[in-house]
Amino acid sequence: MGRFLQYVKSPLGWVEIAADNEAIVSVLFFDRKEKAEIHSSLTEECAQQFDEYFRSERKRFDLPLHPSGTQFQLLVWSELQKIPFGKTISYLQLARRLGDEKKIRAAGTANGKNPISIIIPCHRVIGSDGSLVGYGGGLWRKKWLLEFESGKQQTQLEL
Repeated sequence: MGRFLQYVKSPLGWVEIAADNEAIVSVLFFDRKEKAEIHSSLTEECAQQFDEYFRSERKRFDLPLHPSGTQFQLLVWSELQKIPFGKTISYLQLARRLGDEKKIRAAGTANGKNPISIIIPCHRVIGSDGSLVGYGGGLWRKKWLLEFESGKQQTQLEL
């Protein structure tokens, strides 16, 4: 099975898109290109959709995804994909959607291990008091994404 890699320059730094022959397997932030690129039609399509997203022309991604994780993590990541563009939920709401508010810590941990940033919108989960809590890509990126999706004025960061 092939492994493909492509980098996309974004307002948040470089986005590394990794795919196999069938699906996107990870989308991660980097400050610079880390590895040699080997494009595929799938990574090219993902790059195109990111371009549309960052130009405010796309609110939903339409790509096959195959994140690697435990059954519970996959359940959490599936639930994250139901959060609409421009909306947020709390970690407590996420746990309730999973059927047990006592799973709040486990849901938060799974949220933080999401390997497909932005497309699986873990940035849309916030603290119950509205605070920005935890984001693997950095809280400044989470803040930027939430403001961007809510339609607030953005400043583009230069790389």
